[in-house]
Amino acid sequence: MNNRIIVIDDEQDFLESVKRGLITAGFKNVRTETDPLKAAADFENEENYDIALIDITMPGMDGIELLEIIKTYSPKTECIMITAVDEARMAVECLRKGAYDYLVKPISKEDLVVSLKRALERKKFVDILDLGKSGSIPKIVNMEAFKSINTQSTKVLRVLKEAELHAGSDVPILITGETGTGKELLARAIHASSTRNAYVFTPINMDSLTDQLFNAEFFGHTKGAFTGAEKERAGYLEFTHKGTLFLDEIGNLQPELQGKLLRVLQDGEFIKIGTSKPQKTDVRFIAATNKDIEKLMIKKRFRKDLYYRLKGGWLHLPPLKDRKDDIPLLINGFLKEYCGDRGANFEEAALNLLMNYDYPGNIRELKSIIQSAVNLSQGKPIAPRHLPGPIQKINSNLKIAGPAGAAPITSLADVEKKHILNAYHQTRKNKSLTAELLGIGVNTLRRKLKSYGVA
Repeated sequence: MNNRIIVIDDEQDFLESVKRGLITAGFKNVRTETDPLKAAADFENEENYDIALIDITMPGMDGIELLEIIKTYSPKTECIMITAVDEARMAVECLRKGAYDYLVKPISKEDLVVSLKRALERKKFVDILDLGKSGSIPKIVNMEAFKSINTQSTKVLRVLKEAELHAGSDVPILITGETGTGKELLARAIHASSTRNAYVFTPINMDSLTDQLFNAEFFGHTKGAFTGAEKERAGYLEFTHKGTLFLDEIGNLQPELQGKLLRVLQDGEFIKIGTSKPQKTDVRFIAATNKDIEKLMIKKRFRKDLYYRLKGGWLHLPPLKDRKDDIPLLINGFLKEYCGDRGANFEEAALNLLMNYDYPGNIRELKSIIQSAVNLSQGKPIAPRHLPGPIQKINSNLKIAGPAGAAPITSLADVEKKHILNAYHQTRKNKSLTAELLGIGVNTLRRKLKSYGVA
């Protein structure tokens, strides 16, 4: 976990013990500080942390005073107070002044980790609420994990930021959106941004599972469990242990199988076919659907308890027709994929037609259109005749335009410039990292920045 944590205590041995325990529990970014005055100065200078563990009794400044300073200068930092004395009055005062929790020494590693994870869960949901209120464009911290999702749409960037916040926990996530909007890409990005990224990501099409196939594929079986079971086989739940299980088309799962999935979600265990012994599994579930699950529940075709269990976090990807400012950016990305460095050009009329098409198949359809157009154009500028018939029939007098009141659509070159500069500034002008995220060479990046007048 990359959450920033600071532990403030005047006992060096205690600090070292806590830091070791947190690192072994997966918290990678842990700082220790013996001087509360130095910690206070850092917060006053806008050095922010996700979690602050604060000893109450310290020389120079007590933990209560430090808590007040932290909550003044960094109100989003969750604070956990640590003390050697178990006093109800002190605990109440800490909580009243904004502390999340109050722990009494000696503290077990298990209790500390539980408190930290709960504090991070609260911080995540507060951040999500704040994200909904904010009018600014959210900043993605882990750009590498989300680089496969090409967007400049504020709507989509908000979904990505919310996904990044959810990635820090193990709650199940439900992703909704029309076919072709990139639900599996988003699920993979969440996995890549999580602490499970060193383990397997397993995608499963739930629409294809019959009762017998569900049992065999999910739970696995022992040798001889049934006719044809010539050797033992691990199911998805065993194979994906500590990783992420992506349940695609969850809305199509047969009702009689939904109860079996619910039991795994509730209990975190399963029974392999051919045995009677329950087996534990540690899996993060992400489900996706293009169906309206609430309508399915009304029709008794989807269990309410499973729906609410899966919807620990809910992310909705808008259709491409509602994010048309992304079309030039996506076209540019697909042209690079299919043409490489030699590139390809569009006649204005062809680009105009693509901008005014509604894409019932969304990004997946746009990608297929560009691939076909590149093949048909044979290196020449892509013209309307290289596009599918239904798109050619769009009124050619329509002008390139986004939603009412939106800014005019710019050229692909301008979109590329904006995208490169945005990445460059988000990486704090780190050319190597920017080039890696954009998938281009450092020398290519330098040339482009120079052409933009950027040193």
